[in-house]
Amino acid sequence: MDIAPLQSRRVDAANLSLDQLAASTQVPESEKVAEVSRAFEAVLLRQILSESQRPVFQSAYVSNTAVDGIYRDLIVNQMAETISKSGSFGLGKSLTRELQRQSGAAKNSTPEGPNAGKRRLEKLDHE
Repeated sequence: MDIAPLQSRRVDAANLSLDQLAASTQVPESEKVAEVSRAFEAVLLRQILSESQRPVFQSAYVSNTAVDGIYRDLIVNQMAETISKSGSFGLGKSLTRELQRQSGAAKNSTPEGPNAGKRRLEKLDHE
């Protein structure tokens, strides 16, 4: 009897919580960095959008009930997630590129003694 091997399902980084993402061995490091950068962008967008929704002047036309606050929070959260997943804001992509560049540079660098960093700076100054 022949039994076909089980196909491993690809794990999508966007569907995992940050704790699960950090512990996952099925998600490549580059995808982890991209998802964490996107999540950071979403947090920043949430703060920006929630501040933009706050009224500057009190008005009789704007209600400040708990229900309205919850509704505004839901809208802000959804907008922040949608914008960050679309990539149109761009901060997550920039952060991903920078973190991957730095992690790649850190993996490829092997300092040759205690003054290696100083020698590299001197070399950059002369170029």
